[in-house]
Amino acid sequence: MSDLIQKIKSLSETHFEEILEVRRHIHANPELSFQEFNTANFIESKLKEFGINDIQRIAETGVTFCLEGKDKGKTIALRADIDALPIKEANDVPYQSKNEGVMHACGHDVHTSNLLGVAKILNQLTDQFNGTVKFIFQPGEEKSPGGASILIKEGILKNPEPEKILGQHVMPLITEGKVGFRKGKYMASADEVYLTIKGKGGHAAMPESFVDPIAIASQIIVSLQQIVSRMANPKIPSVLSFGKIAGGNVNNVIPNEVKIDGTFRTFNEDWRKQALQKIKDISSAIATSMGGSCDVHIASGYPFLVNDEDYTQKNIEAAKTYMGEENVVELDLWMAAEDFAFYTHEVPGCFYRLGTRNETEGITSGVHTPTFNIDENALKTGMGLMAYLAINELNS
Repeated sequence: MSDLIQKIKSLSETHFEEILEVRRHIHANPELSFQEFNTANFIESKLKEFGINDIQRIAETGVTFCLEGKDKGKTIALRADIDALPIKEANDVPYQSKNEGVMHACGHDVHTSNLLGVAKILNQLTDQFNGTVKFIFQPGEEKSPGGASILIKEGILKNPEPEKILGQHVMPLITEGKVGFRKGKYMASADEVYLTIKGKGGHAAMPESFVDPIAIASQIIVSLQQIVSRMANPKIPSVLSFGKIAGGNVNNVIPNEVKIDGTFRTFNEDWRKQALQKIKDISSAIATSMGGSCDVHIASGYPFLVNDEDYTQKNIEAAKTYMGEENVVELDLWMAAEDFAFYTHEVPGCFYRLGTRNETEGITSGVHTPTFNIDENALKTGMGLMAYLAINELNS
């Protein structure tokens, strides 16, 4: 094992208890997207404790700063998201959420505390690397239009301009002590689809006198499934799902309108645009043909996430060196979305997964659930590996 790896692992072990308490504090005090004022203040206070003072705010609740190495060189960015979800926590733990109905159910408390650990480690190892490390504590990953898109507009990828960007995310499907990578396209784009079908309501016993928006909605839902099954290139993964339908109040009254909410996800920007247009055209045509109308609203979401092939391969090899080849796994395509994707369309990026699962301890719940939690030993792996990947890139 190289001296550098030994130093990083030793520092990860040394700082583990402190970063563990940081994680628990953030977990107990979650804040929703773009409302992370206390979280941002806490991040700044910890950084100052670490001896880091040249800190800047961006997009009100974003926090950023740079660490300079011993000599001039390239710049690499490291990103963590800091917001929580509107979920009521069901975990019975001492650090349970104090904010009713708000929970760090996607691991952003882990990402934030890990990146603070990376900052503390690298601040003690500035003589071990050249160039600049740009730290990004980003708000609003969970809420459209995504904090990443806002930070990019406000210049986060300038002054200095990073040549690469690295992101780490918890993965409850992977055992603690392991990490996962995937080269190329990894996570899907995600757009929100809102349909309002309008008809003419009245007594259900006389349907011939009215225009039934429920019947129209049924036809639209069934027909729109043909977009994926018959219109999409089978080589391009696509999903169109509807998770909400609302219309009417009683069994014997035809309502005036029905609302349907759904999501469309894919891995190709040209097909994404075509498919969204087909949703509009098909929905409107069916409604019109049945005597009604359909208002279609598409809320544009995150693009697909693509991991730079060369940069990701370099990180895979570095992770194997740091952790052992048996602890680095290959990831499958993931149809969920992540606003880190915005960065990857601007700068060569690598977004990888940190294992947090521990079946023996019953830590198996998925993200975005009330019982999500982690094996906290993952903090040692998380901060140590990211610190090593950053130095490995800067010194290469």
